[in-house]
Amino acid sequence: MDELEAVLSRVRERVLPEAAERERLRETAATLTERTRGAIADLPVEADVVQVGSTARGTWVAGDRDIDLFVRFDADLDRAELEEYGLAVGHAVLPDGHEEYAEHPYVKGSHEGFDVDLVPCHDVERAAELVSAVDRTPFHDAYLSARLDDDLAADVVLAKAFLKGIGAYGSDLRTEGFSGYLTELLVLELGGFVPLVESARSWHPPVEFDPEGHAERTFEDPLVVVDPTDPTRNVAAVLSATNLARFQHYARELLAAPSEAFFDPEEPEPLDPKEVRAHLDRRGTTPVAVVFDAPDVVDDQLWPQLRRSLDGIVGGLNDRGFDVLRARAMTDAAGAAGDSAGDSAETRDTEGAAERDATDEPTRAALYAELEVTERPAVQRHDGPPVAVRKHAASFYESYVDDVDPDTYGPFIDGDRYVVEREREFATVREYLESDAASDVALGAQVEPAFGDRDVLVGDAVATLAPAFGRPLREFYEPRP
Repeated sequence: MDELEAVLSRVRERVLPEAAERERLRETAATLTERTRGAIADLPVEADVVQVGSTARGTWVAGDRDIDLFVRFDADLDRAELEEYGLAVGHAVLPDGHEEYAEHPYVKGSHEGFDVDLVPCHDVERAAELVSAVDRTPFHDAYLSARLDDDLAADVVLAKAFLKGIGAYGSDLRTEGFSGYLTELLVLELGGFVPLVESARSWHPPVEFDPEGHAERTFEDPLVVVDPTDPTRNVAAVLSATNLARFQHYARELLAAPSEAFFDPEEPEPLDPKEVRAHLDRRGTTPVAVVFDAPDVVDDQLWPQLRRSLDGIVGGLNDRGFDVLRARAMTDAAGAAGDSAGDSAETRDTEGAAERDATDEPTRAALYAELEVTERPAVQRHDGPPVAVRKHAASFYESYVDDVDPDTYGPFIDGDRYVVEREREFATVREYLESDAASDVALGAQVEPAFGDRDVLVGDAVATLAPAFGRPLREFYEPRP
């Protein structure tokens, strides 16, 4: 434990914001708050402004530069007026800002080097009465601010740095990791960072925490943390089973062999074409990639559709005997979700907001799979029912006995049942992936139109993806827990 405390002491020196950084953020937030009050005074309705999120609670990792201001309007204000007045305030405070969309539009911009979100919401009395999802965020802030002392706040920062270091931080639907709010609740519930990792190493999902003991429904997620301000909601709903298992794995690793390396995110270097071919030669599998223009939607809409499409393609490949070893959806968008994704997603509390790629070039997506089998025989076996099952057996036999297709063998009896061997629809994986049948699987609704104009790469040809997809390819071929 002495070794762990020594490691955590050194990490704290790096990840806890210094006094100068805290003061600069405080001054900038105060300036923006005052500017927001001035913009509100010009409106024909009443409102107030509150700073929320990790920088309001002192739980941000050094170097994160996010300021989140929520403008609270009367709960009776209709949605159209809230959007109109909220955007008016946002643009007045951030004249160079731009509009983004969570559950409703808000303004995002920068000031003095800080990223600023200015979000309108309804000022409801209880989180259970929220009009939109963002309305609960001030309740989150009030709940945590009243309970996190300086020591717990410092442990929250450690926890966030650890989750960033292992790649499990961020509740955007690309990452499916721990949000800032979830991280803070867990540290608060367990009593610190070390108690959290000590507890996590022995979790047997499903694991449930109910801080206020008032859950109103049953949840089926691997980790359940009932929102203390809204008992109908699981704060960990976005967290994937993979990221929960990743957290448990590295909790055990940290406790067994403490190291600062667990708190340092690693950005993988892209694979080049030569390295991709080296992996292919060593593995002896056949890779395939279906590449297309990703639909022009925000990441939190795109990634669920890509994963659904990948599941459909993998199912289609397996059903046709091409035996998928492993598969992954990829995009050529630079980098993954930003370091502050966990906090910003919690602040907006939409679990569905992300920035569009700033370039004009369309994002390319790839459904990538490694196959154990890429060519099948020209015929395939089709088992009928046992002969003893008279009605079904007779129907099967009669449907094939008069079949004049020269490529159909049988029906004949093998053991106790009728069997035919008939022509296989697709003998090679390329035939299948280029056919209309590949589009008949359950694709994402907005992926489906783009899927018609797809490129199919098989074997060594996938190496040509390296310049655009080098990072996800390295993650695929050099996986870690």
